[in-house]
Amino acid sequence: MKAVSEVIATDGEARLSEVTLAGGKFQTPCFMPVGTRGAVKHLSSSDMKDLNAEIILGNTYHLMLRPGSDLIRESGGLAKFASWDGLTLTDSGGYQIFSLQPKVDDLGATFRSIYDGSSHHLTPELASTTQADLGADIQMVLDVCSALPAEKNILKEAVDRTALWASRGREAFLLHPEAQERQSQFGIVQGGTDISLRIESTQRTLQVGFDGYAIGGLSVGEGRSEMLDPVSAVTELLPKDQPRYFMGLGDPAGLVEVVGRGVDMFDCVLPTRLARHGTVLTSEGRINLRNAKFIADERPLDPAFENSPASNWSRSYLRHLLVTEEPTAPRILTLHNLAWMFEFVTQLRKSIIEGEFQKFRKETLEIWG
Repeated sequence: MKAVSEVIATDGEARLSEVTLAGGKFQTPCFMPVGTRGAVKHLSSSDMKDLNAEIILGNTYHLMLRPGSDLIRESGGLAKFASWDGLTLTDSGGYQIFSLQPKVDDLGATFRSIYDGSSHHLTPELASTTQADLGADIQMVLDVCSALPAEKNILKEAVDRTALWASRGREAFLLHPEAQERQSQFGIVQGGTDISLRIESTQRTLQVGFDGYAIGGLSVGEGRSEMLDPVSAVTELLPKDQPRYFMGLGDPAGLVEVVGRGVDMFDCVLPTRLARHGTVLTSEGRINLRNAKFIADERPLDPAFENSPASNWSRSYLRHLLVTEEPTAPRILTLHNLAWMFEFVTQLRKSIIEGEFQKFRKETLEIWG
């Protein structure tokens, strides 16, 4: 099903939209937490409901290995399996092609399982049918992402293979009417920081035709300033009535910059990973709670964020839990960081509605830039 974006408000290129999927609606800009194996680390689906999350990500590579897509299909799909009544999105396994560096050719990618060493051949067709089994509201087509910086010939190869896989993945998706009725399939644009390749990849992805579109292959080693013009080159060509998704971006400065260039959706493990290591998001920037200066600090994590799930406890107490390796610490910090991100996005949406986006962007960059 085509994912339809109804634009409610704009401020420059920044836009607030309501996106309609077969399984429900969500507002953009939208931050999506990552639940790689079917859960956000340290949290439950009930926690995510309490945090007012709208979409949670799952990862095809991990879920097809354990517990297996057949089991999840028989359980009614990923959301039902996890007792989650919100929306879901599954990555295709393309990030594992980037991070695990399997053997890749035009047919697909051959992995060794990180769990038991068994061999698995992931093709664009298998990525699509596996995600049909997983039953997420949005499934991503399989793509090839290159680390940056990279030579142009490497980026060109990734663009060509991504286009080839896009056609095959789309064909596989269209062969399953039931999947089409309940899922939206997003295509992915590659090309690194090369503007000409970004334009080429966008045009080739649009020619295939998808239900929504994503920008991949950025925020993978390049500086923030290097990624902005390529983002603009892509969003200028994408349909205005469909969502635009920047894959793998989660820092506040990056978010305001890409929203200012017409991006609607983003995901990242950053807020949860930082929390597990003791780093907290606050209105004054990041703080590392392991720092000795917080030993006797009786203030809450972020005095300006009264609705934090961690507001009942002091920095001193939470630091104590953290340094003594109490499992409660990463859980509370994860709840805080995600709540903080959702509140940040709420204020971002508000700035667009009120025509104050550039002011909000400037203030964000002063703290996080």
